[in-house]
Amino acid sequence: METLEEMRKSIDNIDNAIVAMFAERFKVTNRVGYYKAENGLKSKDPKRESEQYERIHDLAEQYGLDPEFALSYLKAVIARVVKNHEDIGKTL
Repeated sequence: METLEEMRKSIDNIDNAIVAMFAERFKVTNRVGYYKAENGLKSKDPKRESEQYERIHDLAEQYGLDPEFALSYLKAVIARVVKNHEDIGKTL
């Protein structure tokens, strides 16, 4: 039987991986922000957002995760990405 300490260590390892993946995701989305700014594209892309919401909803269901929770995470991520893109656009 797993101890509480072992389970918490597993949680910590998962949290480390999540933060690392967020960092990597934002590196890529920042590159997208520079591309958009350099090419006169809008920071917000409602069509892409809609596709992402649908994709994440389906993935959440596939993995047995509450889709509403997954969508709330995505909403926060998209809001930050758009803000980052707007900030990048102001620098160019």
